[in-house]
This record gives sequence, structure tokens and C-alpha cells, in this order.
Amino acid sequence: MDQSEILKPEQLESAEQGHPKGLYVLFATEMWERFNYYGMRAILVLFMTKALLFDKAFASNLYGSYTGLVYLTPLIGGFIADRYWGNRRSIVTGGILMALGELILFFCASLYQTAPAMSTFLFFTGLGFMISGNGFFKPNISSMVGQLYKPNDRRKDAAYTIFYMGINVGGALGPIICGNFGDTGNPADFKWGFLAASIAMVLGVIVFIKLRDKYVRDPDGNLLGLKPESLKTDVSPVFVYLGLFAFSALCVGMLYVDATMVSYLSYLLLLAVVGIAIMIFTDKTLSRVEKKKILVIFILAFFVLFFWSAFEQAGASLTFFAEEQTQRNLGFWTVPSSFFQSLNSIFVVVFAPVLAWLWVKLGKKEPSAPTKMALGLMLLALGYLIIATGVKDVGAGVKVSMIFLVGMYAFHTWGELCLSPIGLSLVNKLSPLKLSSLLMAVWFLANAGANVLAGKLSSLYPEGAKATQFLGYEMHNQHEFFMLFVFMAGAASIILFLLTKWLQNTMNATT
Repeated sequence: MDQSEILKPEQLESAEQGHPKGLYVLFATEMWERFNYYGMRAILVLFMTKALLFDKAFASNLYGSYTGLVYLTPLIGGFIADRYWGNRRSIVTGGILMALGELILFFCASLYQTAPAMSTFLFFTGLGFMISGNGFFKPNISSMVGQLYKPNDRRKDAAYTIFYMGINVGGALGPIICGNFGDTGNPADFKWGFLAASIAMVLGVIVFIKLRDKYVRDPDGNLLGLKPESLKTDVSPVFVYLGLFAFSALCVGMLYVDATMVSYLSYLLLLAVVGIAIMIFTDKTLSRVEKKKILVIFILAFFVLFFWSAFEQAGASLTFFAEEQTQRNLGFWTVPSSFFQSLNSIFVVVFAPVLAWLWVKLGKKEPSAPTKMALGLMLLALGYLIIATGVKDVGAGVKVSMIFLVGMYAFHTWGELCLSPIGLSLVNKLSPLKLSSLLMAVWFLANAGANVLAGKLSSLYPEGAKATQFLGYEMHNQHEFFMLFVFMAGAASIILFLLTKWLQNTMNATT
């Protein structure tokens, strides 16, 4: 091994104090990527309904298809990283594809009035590039966080919480800045929001390329994220670029077909879950104990489906609610509806250090990971109870105070902090090294299913006297619509609480 790839002893000693500097490189890279993603997401349904003039039901379902595919493609990206490319190349490739996707959306938003057919083509193309890029980026940067530490290092939970703060610094800045430039009340300005998101992604790629060799290393000083040692030769760059183009084109086609022709994505997700489960649980190189731990990942991924399908209403029905039913005037200034999507991330930045301190402070009394996640689901249900109470018996055309949205997002954030960073850390702890990226992608597969479901649920958002229905539950007004999420998340929380003891024993199994 090249001596330049090994840290000196004094550097290793320094790295063991506090957290490795590589954590903050990944923090910054992820921050700019999340700025890009959440900034674009904040204005996406508004762009679809105000500029492209899609109706709300179609925009909601398209939003669900897009965000679902965003979390499905990490299965491909994780597999390629584990077998062929390594994490480093995948992260850079994904970032470049996402920056190009945002740039294509910029041109789409520039042409929607003068060349609507071309604009629609560019719209689906831009989203397709975003989907394919996220597939390479997302699972690989998350799995690298855990590799900075030794297997039994107790700092991992705190590290993932710090990393989660990076996600949410970007998630807070993105909607504010992209919303400030794009959500001005003039649909022609949406293009500037997409351009700001593209620039942010370019900054993230530059940070990673410049600092990865110096700081992104394992506890022994070895470079992380290199291509597998078993791979003797590199793939020709021509085939690489052709493959990336084909993969992006496939994502464009998948999104277009699901949105406009046949809604197949739910079945594809189910097939992916079954296929991966068969592949893993029939693998004779995995021990019985490893398979038990992997089973816990699959079970908890099922429960987070209920969390994210409710949580991800932020980019769809809750955006419609903020735009139309919320009193947003502060003196002479009207708060853009896209700004509310930054509340969750702002609250994460504020409360993440508190939760990280609390878990360490509790010591042996710290709740198990499944218990924390059940608590997260209950807090989510309580958040929806707040907004459901706020709109109960409100007359037609009456707007409600912003305080209900603010309160709801606070509870959602507390729930998220109990569930998401803990889940990321748990997947890293329970995954065999050779399957680390693939199982991280499985975790995001639950997000994919949840986002598809979120879009379908958002399309049921009641307007006027029109009633909607979900599994026999009729919704005639916003109160009944938001209570649906109270029932879903609350029931999932109670069931998970009842399973926590068994899940904890399975996680710690030795035979």
C-alpha cells in the first residue's frame, strides 16, 4: 500500500480525540446535497401547479413517484459501489448527475411559457437525472460515516446525529434560499430556485473531492471508499458514461410511465423487497446470527414506512395547506409557503445536540433503538393531532394561524430525531461489512415505499365539498384528513412498542 494512504501515529492519536475530521467532510458534502434536494423539493409542487398547471392530484402522485424513485435507485447505487466502484467514485458521480438535473430544470422553468412541449420533456429529464444521481450518492455517503469508527465505538450514535445535523443545515438553508429566489409569486422566477440548487450541489462535490484523501479514512488511517480489492481492472470510461446515460434515461422513462400511463411503482418496490430478501437469506456465506440481525433491519424498515408516508406530506399536502389555508402575513411581509419546509431542519439543528447529549447522559438507562423508533412514531402522531385540532370546525375560507404548522413541525422533528439517525446507526451496526451499502439501500427502500404512499395520500387532500376515501375511511374536510395520519402513526407506534423486547433480544443474539 502507498505510504501516502496511511496516517502518521500522531495523526491517529489526534483523530481519536472527539470525532474524526472525516465526519465533518462528509457533514459538509451532505449539507450541500441536502440543500440541493430540499431546496428543489420546497418549490416542486408549487412549480407543477402554478407554472406547468398540473392539477393537485396529479402533482401529488408525480411528487410521490419522483421521491419514491429517489429512494429506490440507491439499491442500484449501493450494489455498484459494493461490487465495482467503491463509495468515493459513486458519491462524485451522483453529485454531478444531480447538479446536471437541477440545471435541466432551470432550462425547463425558462421555457414553460414559450415552448411548453420542450419544457415538459426537460421537466421529466431533469427529475430523471436527479433520481439517478441520488441513487449513487445517498447510500454511499451514509455508509461511510460508520466506517470512520471501530465496530464497537460508542460514538457512532452521536456521529450519525452530528451527520444528521449536516443534512438538516442544508435542509434548512435550501427551502429558504431556493424559496426566496423561486417562490416569489411570479411563476417565471422558479428557474432561479433550481439554479441555486444546482450551484449548491457543485459546491458539495468540490468539498468532497478536495478533502476526501486527507480526512476520510478509517481508524487505522486507510483511505475509505476505494474500489473493492477483488476487482483487478477498471471498467472503460466509455462504458461508464454510456451506462450512466442509459441509467438516467431509464429513470426518466420510469418516472414518466408511472406518472402518466401505469402506476406500477408500488409493485416494483414490493418485488425489490422480496428479491433482496431471498438473495440475502439464501446466502450460505452469512451466519445464522448475521441473518437474525438483518431480519431486524427488514422489520424496522416496515415500521418506518408509516412514519415517512406521514412525514413526507411536507412536500405535498402540507405545502398546499401552507399556501392556501394558513395565515402567513407578518406585518407587510407574506411568508412564502415554501419557507415552512425549512422548519423541520431548523428544529433538527436546534434539538439534535440535545438528543445526542441525552442518549449519552442516560447511559445504561438509554432506551433501545426499537423503543426510540416507536417513540418517534408516537411523536409524529401527536404532531398531526395538533394540526387536526387547529382546523377542526373551521369555516370555509377561514385561514388558521401559523402556530399550528410550527407546533406540528416541532413534534415531527422530535419524532424524526428518535427514529431516523438511530435507524441509520442501527443499520450500520447490524450489517455485515460486505453488505453495508446494499442494506443501507434497503433502509432507503422503506423511504421509497413511504414516499410513493405519501403521494397517493396527498392526492386525497380534500378540497371544497369533494369527499375522499382511504381503505374505507371517508374524509370530508381537513380535520378528517389529518386524523388519518394520527391513526396510522399511532397504531404503528403501539405495535412497535409491543415488539421492542423481542427485537432487542434478536439484535443481541449470539447463536
